[in-house]
Amino acid sequence: MASHRKSRPTGARVAGIRTPALATAALTSVALLSQTANATPSADDKPSLEEVEKKVDDLYRQAESATEKYNAAKEKTAKQRKQVDTLLDDVAQRTQKLNEAREELGSYAAAQYRTGASAPDTATFLLADSPQDYFDQTQLMGRLTSRQKDAVDDYFTQQSATMEKRQEATESLETLTESQSDLKTAKATVQKKLADARELLSQLTAEEKARLAAIEKKKQEEAERKAAELARQQAEEERQRQEAAAQQEETGSGSSTDTGTGTETGSGTSAPDSSYATKAEKALAFSRAQIGKPYVWGATGPDSYDCSGLTQGAWKAAGVSLPRTTYDQVNAGTTVSLAAAQPGDLVFFYDDVTHVGIYIGNGMMIHAPKPGAYVREESIYYDGESSIHSVVRPA
Repeated sequence: MASHRKSRPTGARVAGIRTPALATAALTSVALLSQTANATPSADDKPSLEEVEKKVDDLYRQAESATEKYNAAKEKTAKQRKQVDTLLDDVAQRTQKLNEAREELGSYAAAQYRTGASAPDTATFLLADSPQDYFDQTQLMGRLTSRQKDAVDDYFTQQSATMEKRQEATESLETLTESQSDLKTAKATVQKKLADARELLSQLTAEEKARLAAIEKKKQEEAERKAAELARQQAEEERQRQEAAAQQEETGSGSSTDTGTGTETGSGTSAPDSSYATKAEKALAFSRAQIGKPYVWGATGPDSYDCSGLTQGAWKAAGVSLPRTTYDQVNAGTTVSLAAAQPGDLVFFYDDVTHVGIYIGNGMMIHAPKPGAYVREESIYYDGESSIHSVVRPA
């Protein structure tokens, strides 16, 4: 006899009970979701401290580059604003003179009308494009006095010059608007880079911040070691130069390398004369007085500085006018070798020349380092030897 027993449903057994396939799938999904929720993030997902440090340093460098572009745009905008204001003042003065000339011509027209001269001719004259256009159409020339003819010529001359100046002012205003837009963009770029850097640093734990400080300290110690090495090298070259000079004096060879503006050093680069040393000391005195003041991008003192604002202010105190940005300051003087660097020289950094400090001797400089830091003395190797771009003697 055939069995009447119903076939058992297929499915998995849970706690001794068989469940339908759909329920099995649901339970499996719940289990997977639970495992995902309870799983801890992989350590590989979090950047290492070294990666964070590099990213922050890169952001600060990008911010400094954007700051120099901001400085350039700001300086350009200020110059253009001054030029526009001058043009607008000129146009206003010319317009006033033009109105006065028009009034004088109007008085001549009224006089002609009173004496019976043709009023329509006068109106035609005032609307003419040039004196010759009118004279070709009428016989007014014969009726005008010498003074009246001069007034006519003067009117059209002033009218033409005023129109040219108005056009020039319009074009300058358009250029100014573009510069203001560039300035706004540069400012936004700086703010974004700095905000990103602050965000990265805020995510560090206290332990990570301590480790980062230890890394920075190690870098600083290495930078100071390199500075001491450069100081020894410079001292040795100076000693050799003095010995050579003494020997020349003893032998009376007369082959002095003194050019009148400096003395040849062992590296073949002219050393600064006493005039430069005097100016450099003034620049250094100014720089030392700013130590402890905060770095603020775009600042030129007196309460805060960015890097090029500090060097510009320092040499201004010595009576030397430097451009505003690092891009221009690097060309405002004579390039010398690092071994021949003297106090007062400007040391530039990075391939894109976005940072500068003022050399104080012995491999050290005074500079405004970066946002969040203060003007300070530091080794010129603070970011590694390869970061040094050039040394420039500004006076």
